[in-house]
Order: sequence, then structure tokens, then C-alpha cells
Amino acid sequence: MRAPVGAAIRIAPGSPQVLQRAAEAELAAGRTDNAAALGRDALARSPFDVRALRTVGLAEAQAGRRDAADEILTLAGNWSLRDDPAHAWLVEHRLRAGDYSSAFAHADTLARRRVDIHPQIFELFSVAAAADPKRVLPVLARLLVADPPWRSAYLSSLNTTTEGLLTAGNLAILLQSSPTPFTNAELQRFYGQSFERGQVDLLVTVRTRLNRPRADSAVTNGGFDDPTAPAPFQWTLIQKAGAVAQIIGDDLDRGDPALRVEYDGYSTADIAQQRTFLSAGRYRFRAESRIEAGEPAGRMEWVITCATGDARLASVPAVPGLGADGGAWTTSTVDFSVSAACPSQLLELRGLPRDRRTPMVVWFDQVAIAQLGGAPNR
Repeated sequence: MRAPVGAAIRIAPGSPQVLQRAAEAELAAGRTDNAAALGRDALARSPFDVRALRTVGLAEAQAGRRDAADEILTLAGNWSLRDDPAHAWLVEHRLRAGDYSSAFAHADTLARRRVDIHPQIFELFSVAAAADPKRVLPVLARLLVADPPWRSAYLSSLNTTTEGLLTAGNLAILLQSSPTPFTNAELQRFYGQSFERGQVDLLVTVRTRLNRPRADSAVTNGGFDDPTAPAPFQWTLIQKAGAVAQIIGDDLDRGDPALRVEYDGYSTADIAQQRTFLSAGRYRFRAESRIEAGEPAGRMEWVITCATGDARLASVPAVPGLGADGGAWTTSTVDFSVSAACPSQLLELRGLPRDRRTPMVVWFDQVAIAQLGGAPNR
């Protein structure tokens, strides 16, 4: 195995290992007939030598006998999932024949073993999906249902281009009813990159088709009892000196989860926020609040701004000037309009700092936005 091929042949001309090495050397030199003959001699002595079998198949392919090569290399691939050259040839040959199912199955075999060639395999999947989506996407979805070890890396690679995001969105829809739908992490990456790349319509379409999170609620987790919704359809809460927001059970009153805010009335703070995707129309915002301690009236507000340009659409005091410590729940409401030029909005609970500290504790719950006549929210 270590000697030069010529010397090895002279020393052990009947050794199947030596014949197999000689066949590979002849193939590399372009002498396909010699390679095929030596490979067959090796197989006569060692019938299950995969490398010899693969060499014969590749020699047949180089000689233009692709049907014979396909049969031989399919056998080599079936004998060994680790025979990369056989699987690589089969990927290319089956793709040229339009057999995506078989080509991708062999590509899957390579991807499970060879992290170093993931970029090439992922590009193969993505180019094929863009060129022939009706045939390719179902095949890709079947591979992803099996949750191969390369799944997360491939889905992440799709998020780097606008065309890839379209493929990812279609795959999310195809996989939703499967045993392995997009995880929250996979969906969050897709939503986030769709928004960053300006693909709001794609984001909204996929969210509506998946109903993740529920598409009939403009504000996700408005009752603060569903932590599973992926970003950007979820609350981002502040944790800093002077302002702490947390979702906990309101055991002094209703007993269900609510947003509890401790605010010193002095710090600048965006206490809680989430992104919404309202279509053009008229809306009503409402939120409930309950004072636990302090005098928060006029010290916090709910604000809705357009995500592009920061134009303020509406604002309302988060705590009406009613009630007292430990008081009942009260409701803040405000009506506002959204234009077609504002496809995405930011809903925020903000602190309104003044010149001295006035500590307060306030609970918030049942945050919602309802459309006033017309089509449902996007």
C-alpha cells in the first residue's frame, strides 16, 4: 500500500489491493481502458472492493458509456455510504437527467459526512429550487422532514439572499404539517432576515399561512401568556437600572401572567416593545393597567410609530389619571390610522422621565389592536 504503484505491481501482481491502486492510477492518467481492466481484475479477486468497483464505473463514464457507469456507481454507492466520488458522480448524473429525488438523496449522503462541502451542496439545492421550484421544493421538503444534521445550516444559508428567503418561505409552508415543522429558532431567523431585507410581504404571507404566531391578532402575546411566539412577533423587555419589566403571574389579582413594570420615573427607558404589521386602515389600540405602588399617571405612555421613518402614529398615557395604590384595572385607548406607506410599525411602552425619582410599580395586560371596520389585520 505504500510502495509506488509500478513497484507494487511487480512485487504482488495478484494482490487485489495493488490492482485496485493500479486501476486508480491509470484512471487518473486518462487511460480508461487500462483502468477498467485492472479494476475488473481486482474485483475478480475481491468482489466487494468498493474502490475497485467505483474505478470501473468512473472509467465507463469517461469512456462515454454513462448508462453502464450509472449502474456500476449506483451499486458502489449502495455498498458504501462513505464512497464520496461515487455519490458525487451520481449527484451530477441524476441532476442532468432531471431526477431530483435521486440526486438529492446522494447529495444528502455527502452532506451528512462532509461539512466542508456544505456550501457547494447548499448552492446546488438552492439553484435547483430557484430554477424548478414546483419539482424541487417537495423533494427538498422530504429531505428536511428527516431533520438531517445539515438542516439548520442549510436554512440559515437561505436567509442570506432575497431569492433564498423565498425558498425558505416555501419550505416553511410545506413543512408546517409535517412531523418536523420549522422550529421557533428557524422561523425567527427567517422572519428577522425577511424584515431586514425589506421582504415584509413575504414575511406576512408566511406568518398568515403558518398561523405562527396567530395571524388574527395584531398584537402577539397581548395577554402575556404565550412565550413561544418567535421574534419579531414577541415582546422585547427592558432590564436596566431604573426600569425593570418582567412577565410574571399577577397573584394579587387575576392570577394569570401579566407585565409587571418597576420604574423610577427618572431614567430614559423603552420598557417593552414589539413589531406589528398592520395593513392600511383605521385601528383602535387598547391596554389595561393596574397600579401596585407609586403615582405613575403621566409617567409612562404607549406609542405606535412607523418602523420606516419613525413617524408617530398614536400615543396614549399608559396609566389613566384614575385609581390609587392597589386599585382596579383601568383601560387606555386611542384610535389611529395606518397608511399604505407604513407596512410595519413599532408598538412601545415608554417611560417619561422627569427631574426627580418617583418610584412606581404598574401591571399591564390585555394589550390589543383592533381594526375599525374593514379587512382583518395583516
